[in-house]
Amino acid sequence: MRIRTSFPYETAHEDVRIPLKDGTRLYARIWRPLTDEPVPALLEYVPHRLSDATALRDWQRHPWYAGHGYASVRVDVRGHGNSEGLPGDEYDRTETADGVEVINWLARQPWCTGRVGMFGISWGGSNSLRIASVAPEPLKAVVTVCSTDDRYDNDTHYLGGSLLAAGMHPWAATLLAFTARPPDPLYVGEEWRGLWLKRLESLVPFVHTWLAHQVRDAYWRDGSVREDYAAVEAAVLAVGGGLDPYRDTVLRLVEHLPPDRVRGLLGPWPHGYPDRARPPGPAIGFLQETLRWWDHWLKDKDTGVMAEPLLRSWISASHPPATAYPELPGRWAGDPEWPSPHIAPVPYALQGEPLIVDSPQHTGMDAGRYVPTGNDADLPPDQRDEDARSACFEFPVTGRPIDILGRPRVTLRLRADVPYGQVIARLCDVAPDGSSTLVTRGALSLSARHGRERANAWPPGTTEEVGFELTGIGHTFPPGHRIRLAVSSAYWPWIWPHAGSAGFTLEPAGSRLDLPVREADESTDAAIAFEEPEHSEPLGVSTPVTLDEPRPSLLVTRDVAKGEWRLDAAPRQGGRHVHPDGLEYTEHALESYTIREQDPLSAHALTTWTIRLHRPEMAWDVTIETRSEISCDAADFLTSDEVVCKDGDEIVFHRTWEKRIPRTAG
Repeated sequence: MRIRTSFPYETAHEDVRIPLKDGTRLYARIWRPLTDEPVPALLEYVPHRLSDATALRDWQRHPWYAGHGYASVRVDVRGHGNSEGLPGDEYDRTETADGVEVINWLARQPWCTGRVGMFGISWGGSNSLRIASVAPEPLKAVVTVCSTDDRYDNDTHYLGGSLLAAGMHPWAATLLAFTARPPDPLYVGEEWRGLWLKRLESLVPFVHTWLAHQVRDAYWRDGSVREDYAAVEAAVLAVGGGLDPYRDTVLRLVEHLPPDRVRGLLGPWPHGYPDRARPPGPAIGFLQETLRWWDHWLKDKDTGVMAEPLLRSWISASHPPATAYPELPGRWAGDPEWPSPHIAPVPYALQGEPLIVDSPQHTGMDAGRYVPTGNDADLPPDQRDEDARSACFEFPVTGRPIDILGRPRVTLRLRADVPYGQVIARLCDVAPDGSSTLVTRGALSLSARHGRERANAWPPGTTEEVGFELTGIGHTFPPGHRIRLAVSSAYWPWIWPHAGSAGFTLEPAGSRLDLPVREADESTDAAIAFEEPEHSEPLGVSTPVTLDEPRPSLLVTRDVAKGEWRLDAAPRQGGRHVHPDGLEYTEHALESYTIREQDPLSAHALTTWTIRLHRPEMAWDVTIETRSEISCDAADFLTSDEVVCKDGDEIVFHRTWEKRIPRTAG
């Protein structure tokens, strides 16, 4: 990592409040080059609190852009951080409309040329796409990282029509805790408490809304760019990681947007910016790469960025299973079109007699984190235990290595004797020593087999052919290895089990695996290269060392007598951080998922959060504690949420929500 201390432009920053037409003011920090000439503006617009939660990340990139001749702007979404107003739903219409107003405001400033770019990761990348679909005139270019174009089936809520327990539950619990945080009196003054209490009174657990929409209905379509790609008029650089669950967005964007204003980049990374050196790498000079994008679209410079292949992808070499890697072995590949002329589907027919697949409910305990961020236990360990709980089909690799790039697909003939269930497919690379490395996976709720828009119960006792895609990936299977397809009927805690699920019978005759096999194109593959990562000078946030023994990132325990399994997940991005402005910010979270081996109705998810914001010099000390749970019976999901907020020793807010939500999709 290279730290830049000098730039073409000297810079300065200021905090401002951007007025909206309804009188609400959004809190913003603007880094600008010191020049008399107007410059384009770059906007990052998220709810994650610019004065503390994202401050370290912001200082790595916004001053860097300013030093290269851009006004780089970070804005807190309405009702979050130090912005006024009340928080809304994820990516709701108010957030989008506010974002359009911010873009138009930036374009009108005397220091702006009238051209605006927008960028962000995760939430910020997704709302960049959504705002681009509204097509505000000043918005000319977007860089979207680890984002979704399909809120229903490629986000943290549902997967293949099934509830994502390890996605929806912790994210809803996290947002409840994060939304309960107060404005900072250092930046908003004495009105902080009044703003905070209004926010708290408006709180409603996000999970209530998300569980009320269990199929891809109008609620999810309204927030999904894939419903109308043609509405996106800005140029889009779509970026993802091969270990990030959102990576299929990149493949769809390069397929559906006009090739003269889209490029895709898929690296080996987890959920994070590609320059932050979060394992696995290799990290790249991402800021330099995006500068080429901005200079082309916002300054009319010929940077060569549009001469790059339409899609640049990392194809991982075969590697032994591990829960973390400093770097993944592999190489870059370039494809001038997508779907690529270098890729063809190759079918692998399943062999054998019909077999019953009725996996124990704890199958999936070795799935790894749904959204890996570079922690030491994020990635799936050796899959042999999971494979033993699944039906496995193997195909030896002989002769030449087999490169795949894209989305593998399975077609399975299934007989089910109950109305509801799930099928999960994992693609593994099995080495000669027997170790099994997960390559990619996918899932389908059997009630969603005719489309995610509706839930169709399976006629018990009948046989049907179902097909679904696995998440896109680039991987090389070397000679002497075996390609393993593992099929299971359970995958906890990723997939919430259906009530009464009793597995299914799989008929290999007529079933197959289709792999997207790629022939190397030396003319484009070898030419792909990136600069080394660089950032501007860090903010100077310190992390005091404590004597407390850290919790394991992931811990699996088994109660043998009860036949119960428990997975505890402790996100490592928490802890205590001391900011240069005097803020002491501390957060701790713990997720727990339990299930009994033979009882799908025993599934239970619990997440607790504790957040403390403390300014000793101002005698300001605020604590937020939350507890969120989901359980179920045959008819309903049962949700329980609690929020307790303290100002010093005074409890200023305490509320609980208990709700039953019908299981309308099984």
